[in-house]
Amino acid sequence: MNRPNIIYIHSHNTGRYIQPYGHAVPAPHLQRLAGQGVLFRQAFCVAPTCSPSRAALETGQCPHSAGQLGLAHLGWTLRDFNQHWVQTLRAAGYRSTLIGIQHITKSPEQIGYDEIVPMTGDGHARRVAGVVPKAIQFLNQQPRQPFFLNVGLTETHIPFYEPGPAEDARYTLPPAFLPDAPEVRRNMAAFKAAARIMDRGMGAAIHALDANGLGDNTLVICTTDHGLQFPRGMGNLTDHGMGVFLILRGPGGFTGGKVCDAMVSHIDLFPTICELIGIGRPAWLQGESLLPLMRGEKEEIHEEVFGEVTYHAAYEPMRAARTTRWKYIRRFDGRTRPVLVNGDDGPSKTYLLQQGWADLRVDEEQLYDLVFDPNEANNLAGDPAHAATLADMRARLDRWMRATGDPILKGPVPLGPGCETRLQPDDVFVGNDKPLLPEPVLEF
Repeated sequence: MNRPNIIYIHSHNTGRYIQPYGHAVPAPHLQRLAGQGVLFRQAFCVAPTCSPSRAALETGQCPHSAGQLGLAHLGWTLRDFNQHWVQTLRAAGYRSTLIGIQHITKSPEQIGYDEIVPMTGDGHARRVAGVVPKAIQFLNQQPRQPFFLNVGLTETHIPFYEPGPAEDARYTLPPAFLPDAPEVRRNMAAFKAAARIMDRGMGAAIHALDANGLGDNTLVICTTDHGLQFPRGMGNLTDHGMGVFLILRGPGGFTGGKVCDAMVSHIDLFPTICELIGIGRPAWLQGESLLPLMRGEKEEIHEEVFGEVTYHAAYEPMRAARTTRWKYIRRFDGRTRPVLVNGDDGPSKTYLLQQGWADLRVDEEQLYDLVFDPNEANNLAGDPAHAATLADMRARLDRWMRATGDPILKGPVPLGPGCETRLQPDDVFVGNDKPLLPEPVLEF
């Protein structure tokens, strides 16, 4: 069987805030990719925090099943590296290469890649300027096929870049979940600059794929780990945190500039690959193949999708169930105030704190009507008129937690062996805004 190559190219903290999703964040290269492939309008991560999200995508199961309940640099990692998709792909004849960020373990050698391209330089080496030239070099060398190539970009993680002429803060609109204040506009303008660099890098890598005659027989998976690195974005189980961009192009019907409105999850990518390359799906997979959507056999593959947070900078256990109409979020820490330390420093966070963010109430249960309240601002959990819906969403979440052996069912989740948390839920961690980076020199 002539199995297709796979290139998994991904960014950090972008959410859906790019041009192909209608936002005023120019991304012409990703717009071109969407016009050639399939864009999923309702794609979600399983965890809006970095390492658990990536672990879910790359093992095809929720983070608590994979064992990755927190950040890799704080000691969390996979329970079983044999469940990582590079192991399954190796058995199917694929040679795997990692270029750039992986953020699943402190020691990437544990994952099992056949090749890890060294990244030299300072702490920004895993940004576009360092990663993309090496990805282009890999593709120009006509690698042995079939190959699996992981291209991980740190953009659009803070620090962002100094805005250029195309990112004038005066004419920038913040995301809908944040106020239209000058501080937030400047913050968003810097994000737009980072998104421009990200888009250019992804475009260059995909151009190299096509220029070397590899495009027709390569599945391109282009996505991000979770929502924006802004307050109320990443780390939250609203769609602001769980919503991700997802564009696929290549064999299996991922062509033609189609747009898919079905709810899909990152954990669906692993079973999609298994069906596409003609191998059995491993027993631990919890997602569904996307191919029935492409063949027109189904209009939906999920009645609901799920999300979770356990540890980020600090402990903040919560779980969520989402249907096409409703979002239900349940917290398990007994807190009634925000865990501010789980929102990264920056001008937007400083502004919200100045306006009294620390004193806002956080409800243990939240229920949102996504039709009439798409911004998830009006909690209906206490409204008797929605008692039946609340009971249904509770039941959906409970079934998923039991079926996946969620450790939160047994009480507070302790730190894993060798794991740490440097901050506590009552910490604020503000006043250390990172300076913006200068425009990078891109040599491709």
